[in-house]
Amino acid sequence: MSRSAAVKMSGLLMRQLRGEFSFSPRGGLVQVCHWSSMASGTTKEEEKTHQPPHTVVGETGDKAKTKAIVSYWGVDPPKISNQDGTPWRWNCFRPWETYTADTSIDVKKHHLPTNFMDKFAYWTVQTLKYPTYLFFQRRHMCHAMLLETVAAVPGMVGGMLLHCKSLRRFEQSGGWIKALLEEAENERMHLMTFIELSNPKWYERALVFAVQGVFFNAYFLAYLASPKLAHRIVGYLEEEAVNSYTEFLIDIEKGEFENLPAPAIAIDYWRLPADSTLKDVVTVIRADEAHHRDLNHFASDIQCQGHELKEFAAPIGYH
Repeated sequence: MSRSAAVKMSGLLMRQLRGEFSFSPRGGLVQVCHWSSMASGTTKEEEKTHQPPHTVVGETGDKAKTKAIVSYWGVDPPKISNQDGTPWRWNCFRPWETYTADTSIDVKKHHLPTNFMDKFAYWTVQTLKYPTYLFFQRRHMCHAMLLETVAAVPGMVGGMLLHCKSLRRFEQSGGWIKALLEEAENERMHLMTFIELSNPKWYERALVFAVQGVFFNAYFLAYLASPKLAHRIVGYLEEEAVNSYTEFLIDIEKGEFENLPAPAIAIDYWRLPADSTLKDVVTVIRADEAHHRDLNHFASDIQCQGHELKEFAAPIGYH
């Protein structure tokens, strides 16, 4: 090798070590962003390539500035658009996660407690119900918000424990992990919808902290001890949720509660008409709760009959 060729090769190696260049998977050299660019600043081309802009906190209106978040890793979120070409405005859910609620479901269905386990689950829920009704009375919005902070816990706990069980046993779950996590996410979206319509007071937020702390640990232990009992309890909890939303709808129809316009997040999540109202939102949420009721009673029935959940396909997407 000639002296000039050796000098060129050493120069190339030095630039690679400084992070100025990297080999692409298909061969060739491509320039990459490195940590030194965060201190010295990046070009407009790099800012457009690597990260979307965000608004500087504390500034509003015309004074608001946009900056690109420069990342060494260059992980870009996908750019998603609506069917009409306008940008999708939600980061918490995507268009393919939206759906049209099945409101034809029987909201009056009730699982009759026939054995000791069922009766224990039923009366446990009934005992917990009365203090809640006494506290909230006809304040449906606040009642709904507290209800959703509790209802979003069982699916996450059950999905987490089934996930760990699947890992320990090196076996599939029959889709039940995903089904329970879908339930938890759906319940959380109910809460995000009500937050758009009402702001809970400080003591209601404190109550959520207390109730969630107690309920999460109690349900965790209950699921470890008896998954079929845990699912039966949730089935009865969802029955009470359906009843609560039915009372909510009755008061809206009577004019005792203002029928507000539906928030934008609800219109997009449930694919509702643009002129939808609170009554429409409560109707689809009640349908969701009825589906959760059926799913958990179904899960309990499977195990009560001596089977494991994995033996039966989970109703994924059964909102």
